[in-house]
Amino acid sequence: MDIIEAMKARHSVRSYTDERIEGEAKAGLEKIIEECNEKSGLNIQLCLDAPEAFSGLMVKYGNLQNVRNYIALVGKKEPGLDEACGYYGQIIVIEAQRLGLNTLWVGASYNKKKAVAKIAPGEKMPLVIAVGYGVTQGQPHKNKPMERLYKCDGEMPLWFRRGMEAVMLAPTAMNQQKFLFTLIGNTVSARAFTGPYSKVDLGIAKYHFEIGAGNEGWQWA
Repeated sequence: MDIIEAMKARHSVRSYTDERIEGEAKAGLEKIIEECNEKSGLNIQLCLDAPEAFSGLMVKYGNLQNVRNYIALVGKKEPGLDEACGYYGQIIVIEAQRLGLNTLWVGASYNKKKAVAKIAPGEKMPLVIAVGYGVTQGQPHKNKPMERLYKCDGEMPLWFRRGMEAVMLAPTAMNQQKFLFTLIGNTVSARAFTGPYSKVDLGIAKYHFEIGAGNEGWQWA
């Protein structure tokens, strides 16, 4: 499947089978993580067969079952980290979908102290992404009306509409969609409002917008 098809097919999955991630799926994840780290300067890590972080009361609260693998989003403690984790994390999420895997963004329903990711001094791990073979393929998330998520002066260009249609496929914490895209001329700006993980959500949404809008002569503010 292409990237847009993967965006449409990908849904949050909370329960996983015991099937291990190996072979082409493992190699594909390692490759996309390496590429994202090189581009972003992040220290994203693939943690396989490490269920300890997903045991205990927090996991029960999040209704997670049999999470044994995850992608640790790690980076330097500096402005922009959350947005970068969202942007590059979603690149990995979509590639995981193309590899036949399922995923879940996890902010709180895991034990950070039991995570096996290596976090250097000056780094932090804002959240992780559960990954594996889902018991189901999940369900589409709820959306606000698209008109509430953008402002546009004049007639909306087709590329901007396609970008916003892709944004509607982007997962957000608690389906909050607390962001706004604004088009002035051929320049697009996007900002996050206050909310849990809203800057991570903004990074995810901006990646979706870029894929949907394509290269049509527009630019970010």
